[in-house]
Formats: sequence, C-alpha cells, structure tokens
Amino acid sequence: MLILAIDTALEACAVAVLDSEANSLRAHESQAMARGHAEALMPMVDRVMKAAALPFTALDRIAVTVGPGSFTGLRVGISAARGLGLAADKPVVGVTTLSAFAAPHLAEAGGPIVSLIDARHDHVYMQVVDGDGTALVRPCIAPIADVFDQTRFGPLRLVGNAAQLVAERWPGHVTPPASVEQSVAPEIVWVAWVGVAANPATSKPRPLYLRAVDAKPQAIAVQDRAALSASS
Repeated sequence: MLILAIDTALEACAVAVLDSEANSLRAHESQAMARGHAEALMPMVDRVMKAAALPFTALDRIAVTVGPGSFTGLRVGISAARGLGLAADKPVVGVTTLSAFAAPHLAEAGGPIVSLIDARHDHVYMQVVDGDGTALVRPCIAPIADVFDQTRFGPLRLVGNAAQLVAERWPGHVTPPASVEQSVAPEIVWVAWVGVAANPATSKPRPLYLRAVDAKPQAIAVQDRAALSASS
C-alpha cells in the first residue's frame, strides 16, 4: 500500500509517503513549528510527492492526524487531506495523535503504554493501551493526578509531549514509570503505519475534540451582556 501521511496536530508539520509492502518510506519531511502550519503544509506535500516520484493517483490512501491537538493545526491538516483525497479520488483515514505516539512501542516488551498530550491547566489528554494494543483507557481528558492511578495496570511506559511533565509530578509512594519518552509530536512514519491499519469505514478524518469548546453561542453571549447591563 502507498500511503500519504500528514501531521499538523501539535508542534510539528510533517509529511511522508510510505510503501507498506516494501516496508520503507519513499520520502518524508518534518519541521518543528508551533504555528505556521497553513503556510508550510502544501509546499511540503508537494516536495515529498516529488521526492517520492509519484502522482497523487498512485496513492492507495491518505492518513491524517485528527487530534487531540491544536484547533488550528487540526483544521489545516484535515482540510488538506480531505481536499487531496477528493481530487485524487482516494480514501482518507483519521489517526489519533495518541495512537501515533503509542504505535512504535507496541512491538517492544514492557507494560502498558500511556500516551499523554498537554491539555494545560493541570490536565492531559490520555490513552492507555496494553502492549498488544488492547485499549485499557480510551482517549479522554483527565487531571494529571489520574495518570498515577493507571499503575493498577502495571509499571507504565509514558510517551507523548506531556510525558516528562507527568513524570516530574510523580508521587514518591506510587510505582515509578518503567520508561519516559518525551516527544513534541509523533513520528510521521508511525502516523503512516497506523493509517495503513485503519479501517476507512470507522476511522473518519474528523477532529477528535475531548474538551468542550470554550466559546459561547452568540445568543447566550448577548444574553450575558444584557444581564450585565441590567445589573449596572
């Protein structure tokens, strides 16, 4: 399978073309960035596809990270993937950032893998899977303190952009993590491999929002202003 993988969910912009049958990357590029994904992505896709020496019609599918992550970054990546899929008439699959963080560790011996993404305000986006990929805790947002409770599954392997943050808060009376691997974003090759395994019927390219939107509907905001005016 030839798959184009795109990741703009966190503090990186990355693109790769994976040939799963040959078990090799045809081409890839990644740049660390906190913002500017919209300007960087499509030129990067163009460079990677040229380096891979492939037309878009040669692809079998496109994979894109769907979160958790930056609201703007997710929209940039998902919109681009959908547009490319529509133009080339290829299926597009969504890959969660948490699964992409966990993927390289599934083949390694060890305990449960806890994927952690900083959600700020002493919270993290979290997912826990067993070494064979079985879901133990599905993607959720939780206080950092809740991560320590996951030791009930055994010594934990922490991965993700909040792995070090959580490790630094670890209580002395709780079984310490078996390993801690901090990374600002998942490796694009693993986004591609998770995309190969994804089911297009169920892994839709839609944003994964685990936190309620902070913005209020306009009507409610108007009511709030009216209430303030009446009380002044």
